[in-house]
Amino acid sequence: MLGGQSWCCFSTDSSDQLFNELPQPFSLPSPIPTWPQGQGFGGGKICLGDIEVVQIGTLESIWNCNHSSRKGTRGATFYRPVGIPDGYFCLGHYCHPNNQPLRGFLLVAKEIITNPSSNPPALSEPSGYTLVWCIDSYESNIGTCYIWLPNPTKGYKATGFVVTDGPEMPGLDEVRCVREDLTEVCETFDVIMETYSKISKKTLKVWKTRPSQRGIWAKGVSVGTFFCMTTSDVDLGENLGIACLKNLDSGLSAMPNIEQVHSLIQHYGPRVFFHEDETYMPSSVSWFFENGALLFGNEKFNGERIPTTGSNLPVGGSNDKEYWIDLPKDETKRDYLKKGNLESAEFYVHVKPAFGGTFTDIAMWVFHPFNGPSTIKASLVNIGLNKIGEHIGDWEHFTLRLSNFTGELWSIYLSQHSGGNWVDAFDLEFFNGNRTIVYSSKSGHATFPHQGCFLQGTSKLSIGVRNDTSKSKHYVDSNTKYQIVAAEYLGNDVVKQPHWLQYMREWGPTIVYDTWSEIDKIMSHFPVFIRFSADLLFELFPTAIYGEEGPTGPKEKNNWEGDERC
Repeated sequence: MLGGQSWCCFSTDSSDQLFNELPQPFSLPSPIPTWPQGQGFGGGKICLGDIEVVQIGTLESIWNCNHSSRKGTRGATFYRPVGIPDGYFCLGHYCHPNNQPLRGFLLVAKEIITNPSSNPPALSEPSGYTLVWCIDSYESNIGTCYIWLPNPTKGYKATGFVVTDGPEMPGLDEVRCVREDLTEVCETFDVIMETYSKISKKTLKVWKTRPSQRGIWAKGVSVGTFFCMTTSDVDLGENLGIACLKNLDSGLSAMPNIEQVHSLIQHYGPRVFFHEDETYMPSSVSWFFENGALLFGNEKFNGERIPTTGSNLPVGGSNDKEYWIDLPKDETKRDYLKKGNLESAEFYVHVKPAFGGTFTDIAMWVFHPFNGPSTIKASLVNIGLNKIGEHIGDWEHFTLRLSNFTGELWSIYLSQHSGGNWVDAFDLEFFNGNRTIVYSSKSGHATFPHQGCFLQGTSKLSIGVRNDTSKSKHYVDSNTKYQIVAAEYLGNDVVKQPHWLQYMREWGPTIVYDTWSEIDKIMSHFPVFIRFSADLLFELFPTAIYGEEGPTGPKEKNNWEGDERC
């Protein structure tokens, strides 16, 4: 039976053409190796408590359309999972944008019966379906598509939609709904497709989904399904009508052990290139301490040398701004430290669960003793600033996200100043098998997947802060030059965190700029008719316009326990 509101559109828009070329599947350049044995990592199946899930990456297209009213997209294709193992059930279908290589997954699930009398079944057939959207081939040349939302019985949640190429309602055995206590709230992100019908005057929007709560301690598991709604639907807020899964396995048995972590880093660890004209190279933390970094704060520390291990740094708590690190006053010694030491540089690795322990995030932190001043680009004009952007002590990072089902690299998060982006594996540069390349920008050390000039800031007048990257002789291989400094899920005895990591205060002093002299320098380079106001400068430098607070270390960042900001 049909429940709730439903409607069907018939589009005769001549621009709606069937996109015959399906997105081509993407795979990593080299086969995934056999990982060291231990626990459930890379075993293909993950126990979430009352259910067990398998990741299906083989997908069969159901409906494929290139029409999209959203700029920059070419429509999307809907898929169902293929090759579901015996005893497992589909939880929903998948949607993928046509302008990207095909690389997605769906989780399928089976019930693990531990005590049949204690709880209702973990999985249940829906009672029926609600028709959400349809396009009929009778008046359309883009094929027939019907999208259905499963109607769960009381105490259960749907985790995805079902797509058919005909008007017949799907069978009740097409998908399973999941017992409510085995689910978490999910949210939408990244619009996949937005298509408009001239006949119905309504728009269908399709999004990716992910758990609303993410991070080390979050239990939400991404199913891989999509969410969709029409412009006639009410804004559902957090109540999307579908949910994600929850991992009730407190032991996170699918996370890699320490030997497997080393193997993953050695197999995937990127080569990080620094710009050919980079002045301010990274260094190891110990080199920074050994070569003159000083601790200030209160009356007790007034420029005290810091031992190699950072053993005199005050630790714990939060950034109370009572302590900071600075360079020596002697200009020769300051300049020496500012330039860093590429030979000593290494990556400090934090290994943590993602999506309820179905993925592993390997965050790789790098330290620069100094962050150089910014350069503004406006059309053909480049303006080097004297101070804005400068600060002592610069922590940057990138994060590898790996599937715990197979150990496959899924994406890399590249941090860029106060933000960053997830980059799918198909948009990365590879070499020597499955190793990737990461580019660090000149002076600012933001990370990018390719060479070039990347502008940060406003689109007004095409003005932005330059982030220049290039392949050069200056690089560090993170697959060999690394140190694992934290992996909380393994327990305190497996990875001992260095003393300096517990220092939650500032790695550099707060800097106050002569703001107006910087503004005057920028303004003087432009004709009167395109000179911009201080408000535009605030867009480019939301905090640095007045000065730079000393940067804090990795453990003080929100993404240490939470997900990456995106």
